[in-house]
Amino acid sequence: MKFLEYTPFDSINLFLEQLNLGDCTIRGNLEAFSCKHTGTDRRLSISLEHEILDYLGKSSDSDPSSPVEHLSSRSSRKTLIYLVLTLGHMYPDYDFSAVQAHLFFREEEWESFKLMIDTYLSDASRQWATTNDGTSLLDSMTKAIDEVIKIRECDIYSYNPDSDGDPVLEKGAIKLSGDDFLIGAPSDGEEEDALIDMDI
Repeated sequence: MKFLEYTPFDSINLFLEQLNLGDCTIRGNLEAFSCKHTGTDRRLSISLEHEILDYLGKSSDSDPSSPVEHLSSRSSRKTLIYLVLTLGHMYPDYDFSAVQAHLFFREEEWESFKLMIDTYLSDASRQWATTNDGTSLLDSMTKAIDEVIKIRECDIYSYNPDSDGDPVLEKGAIKLSGDDFLIGAPSDGEEEDALIDMDI
């Protein structure tokens, strides 16, 4: 994966870099990556694919807790691998190669996710509005992201790690989109919950 510089992110990232809200401080940023594998990504991707296939070979289809039916789908495996690679690029000092699939959750529709973000960033939004002619922080973020990918055409995943696998000890969301960035949504409903209750 290759980091892509997009100037529409600059003003938002500058605002979120170290935002002191009194009782808490927000540190965040928007980043875009191409999903064309680098040499390291390619090696890790192949390694993860082999681990998953090895796991599938040792799992029993009759085991009700087995993720075989989900991970046996190539698109589900690709999604999991891209999520792991994305985490690795976001937090390069951490090794996510052994992350468990059940720690990723596909969020609901964009509108409900948007409402959740708006709630979490309500104090930040008020501060943004005072320094940006009353404009909405969420609308500004959405517009900037839409210049890179079409956010309404994306699947959004959250990573809810255990304490051992959390580089920042808080919940974070990862976007997946089609075309040149990340992979798109499944073509039908059969893989809708593809990353729930899966281990590798």
